[in-house]
Amino acid sequence: MRLVRLAGVVVLIAPFLAQAAPPAAEPEEDAASQVIITKYLDAAKTQQRSMRGAQMEVRIAAKLPRLEKQGTLKALRTISKFGKITYKALGFSGDSFIKNEVITRYLSAESEVHDPGALAITPANYKFKYKGAMNQNGRRVQILQVTPRKKMVGLFRGEIWMDAETAMPVREAGRFVKNPSIGLKKVEFVREYEIQDGVAIPTHIESTADVRVVGRAELSIDFSNFTRQESAEDAAPDSNR
Repeated sequence: MRLVRLAGVVVLIAPFLAQAAPPAAEPEEDAASQVIITKYLDAAKTQQRSMRGAQMEVRIAAKLPRLEKQGTLKALRTISKFGKITYKALGFSGDSFIKNEVITRYLSAESEVHDPGALAITPANYKFKYKGAMNQNGRRVQILQVTPRKKMVGLFRGEIWMDAETAMPVREAGRFVKNPSIGLKKVEFVREYEIQDGVAIPTHIESTADVRVVGRAELSIDFSNFTRQESAEDAAPDSNR
């Protein structure tokens, strides 16, 4: 038995690379709300630039409770200055079915994204509505509700929590509005970030989906040891070649 391809999980990472477009004001938004939304979109541009040339360790754990199968992969994730994502496996433990049919498919799908802008959290794809503010872990957090402008695979309905000082995201959560395949439904996720040197760095992702035949699928990703460095492919070409 082969697992239905989890094509939808790639959209969990794509926004990390997507560049924000200039905001388009919504008539129903008041001026104060529009300022907050504009600050977030400007911060997204800074975040996108900061992620280029980044390297981090990832721990990807996947589970199919009904089949009692699970597995964990540790890898080094690198983003070139052009946005290309590559992985170097550091070790795997668990069921080979999970490795081949869930985790490997996820890694391949993410590496093959050609147009992350199509899934970006921008005014071209979403309507924004300011919902209020609260304190979380000693930080003032402002909450934006996001609603897709169209029903397209990869877009979600949910919330963005942004740091009031930097306008960087600290949490994104929601449910995708269109299932990526007939075998997947109710794909939900939570992405968490940590502010480092004024930039939002991904720290954790949780995703669940109901998968035809095999039941509930759970994916958990932890990011650590974030650094920036120039990879070999980013170096200037040798003029003597």
